[in-house]
Amino acid sequence: MDSYDFPQVTQLAIPFFVAAILIELWLVRTGRAKGSFETRDTLTSLMMGTGNVVAGLLLGVVSYWALLWLWQFRVFNLGLSVWVFLAAFLLDDLRYYVYHRIAHRVRWVWAEHVNHHSSQHYNLSTALRQSWTGLFTFMFVLQAPLVLLGFHPAVIAFTFGFNLVWQFWIHTETIGKMWGWFEFIFNTPSHHRVHHATNPRYLDANYAGTLIIWDRMFGTFVEELEEDRPRYGIVRNLGTFNPLKVAFHEWVGMFRDAFAPGLKLSDRINYLIKPPGWSHDGSRDTSESLKAAYVRRNPSEAGKPGLPVSGAEPAE
Repeated sequence: MDSYDFPQVTQLAIPFFVAAILIELWLVRTGRAKGSFETRDTLTSLMMGTGNVVAGLLLGVVSYWALLWLWQFRVFNLGLSVWVFLAAFLLDDLRYYVYHRIAHRVRWVWAEHVNHHSSQHYNLSTALRQSWTGLFTFMFVLQAPLVLLGFHPAVIAFTFGFNLVWQFWIHTETIGKMWGWFEFIFNTPSHHRVHHATNPRYLDANYAGTLIIWDRMFGTFVEELEEDRPRYGIVRNLGTFNPLKVAFHEWVGMFRDAFAPGLKLSDRINYLIKPPGWSHDGSRDTSESLKAAYVRRNPSEAGKPGLPVSGAEPAE
């Protein structure tokens, strides 16, 4: 079985991450740049990042070996040319878009992804607020088609490292909007601020990793508006800096809902696979119902990017 040893891109970038966070902190605290830091929030993000690294070391090998086992069934062996690495990066960036969109629309996957959105601040430390439980969603299966097509798992892992490095620097309010052509092609701080916002128009938008073209192609792109500045966090903020609660709160809540007494089997399953906020009795808000309510309050906003054409309650 082929074996390749590529550099660990994200590990090599750690000194850059630390230096960039310290520079941004200094710029914000001295009033030289926009942004906000809260000590306990930043420490929580750092602890979440440390836990993610530990989880990756302990559990990441499981998904990698699963893909490596699948490698024997590949249709082609595309090798290691420059074009193969570029194609792997492009296709895996599309794969990331698909994963990210699923993560916001299926509660089972949202349970591991929500912690990344749990900070009410938006700075470079927020980028480190990563999941400890990603393996358990089994979303690594989305990389299986790439492996079967002939991209070695090590090539996919190597190129995805660059995707993760790109996603670090876009977690900032220090950088405003950039050049028009750059904003059109790439994911930028402005685009990703939208993704982290809880404003109704911004919910479930801008899923891109590196290339924002996927959102433009698939109808999930929403522009950041000066008149509707992003408010960060999740719809129901946690009110805690405990990293254990941040990491596991949604898993606990999801299973509590799914195993509540008196539910039909279909309701129990729906609590796992329906979008966040879904409830069997309609007592909670989904992103669709929040958008509809916003349009009812602001009818002039109907049909604008990110918002429905009417304030009618969404169908189940």
